Amino acid sequence: MTTRGAAAPGRLVAHPAQRRTLVVLSVAQALGGVANGVALGVGSLLVAQVTGREELAGLAATLLVLGGAALAVPLARLAARSGRRVALTTGALLALAGTVLLAVGGTLGQPAIVLPGFLVLGGATAINLQSRFAATDLSSPSRRGRDLSLVVWMTTVGVIVGPNLIAPGDALGTALGLPQLVGAYVISGSALAVTALVLWTALRPDPLLTAREGLPRASGPAARLRIREHPRAVAAVTVVAAAHATMVGVMALTPVHLEHAGHGLAAIGITMSAHTAGMYALSPVFGWLADRAGARRTVLLGAALLLLSVAANLALPPDAAPVGLALLGLGWSAATVAGSAIVAGAVATELRPALQGRSDLVMGLAGAAAGAVAGPVLGLVGYAGLNLAMLPVIAVIVVGAVLATRRADLAAR
Repeated sequence: MTTRGAAAPGRLVAHPAQRRTLVVLSVAQALGGVANGVALGVGSLLVAQVTGREELAGLAATLLVLGGAALAVPLARLAARSGRRVALTTGALLALAGTVLLAVGGTLGQPAIVLPGFLVLGGATAINLQSRFAATDLSSPSRRGRDLSLVVWMTTVGVIVGPNLIAPGDALGTALGLPQLVGAYVISGSALAVTALVLWTALRPDPLLTAREGLPRASGPAARLRIREHPRAVAAVTVVAAAHATMVGVMALTPVHLEHAGHGLAAIGITMSAHTAGMYALSPVFGWLADRAGARRTVLLGAALLLLSVAANLALPPDAAPVGLALLGLGWSAATVAGSAIVAGAVATELRPALQGRSDLVMGLAGAAAGAVAGPVLGLVGYAGLNLAMLPVIAVIVVGAVLATRRADLAAR
């Protein structure tokens, strides 16, 4: 008999379709990452161009994050009803519609079209996050962390390739008679169209629907997630959200700190590249650690790396900012990969999409809130104070990791 609040036992071995599922999700993740990389690369510039106000440039990234958070729960509900293939394809098509709005709004110079376009484009962020959970639907418990981290790692492709397509996209747009910056969204939209096509045609069998095969069907109303009945799930969601808030809060204001310290765009670019590499390059290592050493230890390792990042940002001169930001990315990666693996198995199979959607929602809102608060904090107490303000948030990660894994049977699922 399953204890209330505990997940149903997972499969002992991976489903035969798992390898194909991982390949399809990885390809889609890379394509979606390219679309996001292009969109983010010119987003702030496009907003400044159409509004004529540079101080509003940050709205592009903020609206993308909020759009992804807002779409997380509806797409998770769609997955629960109709499967991952329908939900992920729908998210890709919504994001494609966002690029259309951005292209039209950019061409017309209309902020009223451009700004909602970034919200809808958040669908690309939502499916990138949901894909990591889809990678675990057919996993064995012993490989859940590695399968999840593989899909996360594929984001690296988009991070590297996407920004390098901005210039060719602009040249394409010019050839098509579009205004400056708008052509980038032709590239982004094309990548999303291919993403939708790949997901719709190749994500068969549907991993979530296949995972449910053989499970007893409820004779009464469909199962609903009552989050208060699953305290370990709440703790796991908190771990992921706190790790994301820590990362965004420090990362978002580091370029401003470096600019104030007299560093140019080249130094800022190197620092942010080191941070991005830390976020994604070693995610398979942290997935392996979560499976072998345990999710709790891997989350605690992430918290330790985040503490080292704070220490480096406090002790080292601005010239050494890449060290602190690389550690920040590594800490985020370890805590997020392992925390997401806990979320993926924290409740019974039929409740997982609902929990995963809420986790992505809370994660997105936590990041948006941290980014919004970081500016005033930097103005009041400086960069050192901003880093110190993250210590209580890192403490939340540690407490959440202990609470989320305090029962030994979690590792057996």
